[in-house]
Amino acid sequence: MVNLSDREAGVEIVEACRAGDRLAFRDLYDFYKDRVYSIALYFFHGDRIAASDVTQQVFLKLLANIGQFRGEAGFSTWLYRLVVNVCLDEARSRKPRAGVYERQRLESAVNEDSLESRYARAQVAASVQAAVASLPPKFRIAVLLRYFDDLSYAEMAKALRCSLGTVASRLSRGHKMLAERLKGMVE
Repeated sequence: MVNLSDREAGVEIVEACRAGDRLAFRDLYDFYKDRVYSIALYFFHGDRIAASDVTQQVFLKLLANIGQFRGEAGFSTWLYRLVVNVCLDEARSRKPRAGVYERQRLESAVNEDSLESRYARAQVAASVQAAVASLPPKFRIAVLLRYFDDLSYAEMAKALRCSLGTVASRLSRGHKMLAERLKGMVE
């Protein structure tokens, strides 16, 4: 098994994947699958089916296109670009599925303990998730990459193929939209 660092797959594993090593690809999949799924889950408003579909598509594209990775940027940056593209493509091809998120939120609320503090935390988490999910895609993906995957501005700029200024602008506008949507929680 090839060693993986905490944050980035090593050059050896990527090169082994490019050479057709299926075990190395499995290691790469195991290392990144939760991150890819998490971004897709938030991008699609908690829709687990859409997140699973996107995760599968990302890794199929990764398997088919790993030869195109040139190593000019970090592998994770290249992978996040794939995730962004697949999420945006899938969002364009799907009709809005209103109600899926609400149904999941109600189901989770029914399953919660009756303790007031747990319920309050669940409500806050659901409100934040709904607020993030309601952002337009270019702001949503910026917020997800920054706060859910802890990418730096430079890593985000590479993954999103835009300037640092655009990253900062999207995050700033995303923050303002989130603050507006969540202001009732603090008042």
